[in-house]
Amino acid sequence: MLDEFQRYKVTYSLIGLNLFVYLLSSFLSRDMIDMDMRVLVDMGALYGPLTVLKGEWWRLLTAMFLHGGMTHILMNMVSLYIIGRGVEMYFDMKSYLSIYLFSGLLGGVISLYMHPVSVGIGASGAIFGVFGALAGFFLAHRERIGEHTKVFMKEFTIIIGINLVIGLSIESVDVSAHIGGLFIGFIGGFILSKDPKWVWTYSVAMVLLIFIMMSYLPGQYAQKLF
Repeated sequence: MLDEFQRYKVTYSLIGLNLFVYLLSSFLSRDMIDMDMRVLVDMGALYGPLTVLKGEWWRLLTAMFLHGGMTHILMNMVSLYIIGRGVEMYFDMKSYLSIYLFSGLLGGVISLYMHPVSVGIGASGAIFGVFGALAGFFLAHRERIGEHTKVFMKEFTIIIGINLVIGLSIESVDVSAHIGGLFIGFIGGFILSKDPKWVWTYSVAMVLLIFIMMSYLPGQYAQKLF
């Protein structure tokens, strides 16, 4: 068991952190199955008027570890368990964490742009980024692992397609954050699989992109909401 954790310590640590926050939110909500939305907002869920207009940008990070109910947390953690261990085999710790973090953060920013007054929670944007990272890896090395790439891309397309269909069919699921995370993760996976030393360049570029979008959103909100 310890060997298993050591091999996939980033994935298991992220799962453990998400589960810990879920248990805390369920304690505060007094319900293990469905979380109280007011509790989630108090704990740091994304909510445009607070995040953008009140300047509570820290919610971009905290929202990544909040989930709305048992189904939500289970779906995300099972997905992370399946795909995260694969990413951990191909990427070093810094690359993996950078891709996960920035996919989640930028997925959140895109969600704020698309849904100004909705409450946003969940690790889905970050997890889709991990999916995207694997796709970027296989595309970057397609010449060396041609057959494996074809099989993976076929399975990848099916998995992403199913998730997007589910997302479009469930009103509360934010597909914009999924797509944003997927795109950011794909870029990171492609670049960092070629040379992990680019992690700092990738990170700086993502931080700059976040700040550019943060500076744009208040004006956009003023036009939409007032």
